[in-house]
Amino acid sequence: MGRLFWKFFLCILLAQVAATIGIGGAFWLRDRARSQAIELDHGPPAWIALDAAAATLKHGGVLALRGLLGDMQRPQVFVQDSQGRELLGRPVPPELQAELTRQLTSGEPRRGIRQLAGPDGERYTAFVRRQFRGAPLAGAGGAAAHQHRSGEAPPGPGPGRRVGQVAGIVAATLASLLFAALLAWYFSRPIRALRSAFEAASRGDLAPRFASPGRAGDELSDLGRDFDRMSARLAALMDGQRRLLHDVSHELRSPLARLQAAVGLAHQQPERIGSSLDRIERESMRMDKLVGELLTLSRLEASATLARREQLDLTELADQIAADARYEAGPEAPRIRVEAPGPIVVQGDPDLLWSALENVVRNAIRHGGNGSVRIVLQLDAQWAHLDVLDCGPGIAAADLASIFRPFFRSNPNKVDGHGLGLAIAQQVLAAHGGSIGASNREGGGLQVRLSLPLTD
Repeated sequence: MGRLFWKFFLCILLAQVAATIGIGGAFWLRDRARSQAIELDHGPPAWIALDAAAATLKHGGVLALRGLLGDMQRPQVFVQDSQGRELLGRPVPPELQAELTRQLTSGEPRRGIRQLAGPDGERYTAFVRRQFRGAPLAGAGGAAAHQHRSGEAPPGPGPGRRVGQVAGIVAATLASLLFAALLAWYFSRPIRALRSAFEAASRGDLAPRFASPGRAGDELSDLGRDFDRMSARLAALMDGQRRLLHDVSHELRSPLARLQAAVGLAHQQPERIGSSLDRIERESMRMDKLVGELLTLSRLEASATLARREQLDLTELADQIAADARYEAGPEAPRIRVEAPGPIVVQGDPDLLWSALENVVRNAIRHGGNGSVRIVLQLDAQWAHLDVLDCGPGIAAADLASIFRPFFRSNPNKVDGHGLGLAIAQQVLAAHGGSIGASNREGGGLQVRLSLPLTD
């Protein structure tokens, strides 16, 4: 057991012990106050006992009354003669005697006191002492009467009662220990499991550890599942980084090999140095473009917030990109049309949205065959949709979910492009709170839909 377990255990145990002492002390003080309280009893049982004493004195005399008082333990009836002597010789507590004298001399209504008349005309005063549970009885006959007459203290609780009290305290202590241990184990076990999971993660082991479906949904279980989600996300990021590093290395190897070949050719054939320099220039520009796209993709993946956000018209943006594509492609390029219901205003970064839409349009021109490319803009309640449709061969159904992955190319034999355009477009749309998807058209070709939330 670790230190955290013992901290939980001691805190819970101390709280239980303090509560036990407080509650037990309160009950002990209450019982002690009750056992020490001395007052007259004027309830129904007391009046019944006083009536019985009056009838016994009237019909049986003083001897019969003494026998009745000796046999009666609860309620406990005291009878004093005119001289203030108790018939059985029992001592009357001073507080009780003072209350008796006060009522007899004050003239107020008597409560718990009754005047009795004997057959010989002698006057007696009878009263009942209120007896609380647990308080010792005043001696009346036998050993108890002897103790009171001789001045001895009433007997305390017997051995059996003391053993029962000790057994109760021991049982309560053991129950507190068991309960505290169970609670401490319950709270510290998932924390120890989290600690071991963190240690394993520091060694590179990101396997899920808290994904058991049968566990209760308490906060500690939720914390474990959150850790599993975090470790799964870290594992995905690490796998993506390794895959990206592999793809970058592969993509850089080809232009570097061509650069080295062009340099070697220039050394071997000085008369062809012009063509070698042209090749070197093309490959260096290709590498520069690749590095620029990688930096853009890395920046978008690292930060989900936009540094620049302003209102822009998607229809105007699509018209400008289409015009640039027509100019660069020349007269033999596919026909590019923009179909829009009018201005569509969204909020975002103009440069990033330009880059995303341009990548999608250029991809459609490059792989869309000799047919036309249509850019169709639509609106619904909360979204603006921009569809780029081409007339090419489309994409295999198994590859539709992979075309937005960096360096993915549906036709690896073609060397034009690096497979980063659609990946950059996906990150741009995600940063704007939108989405991008692709599907094959029924009549042939590919449809790529870019969706952006409308400006409020």
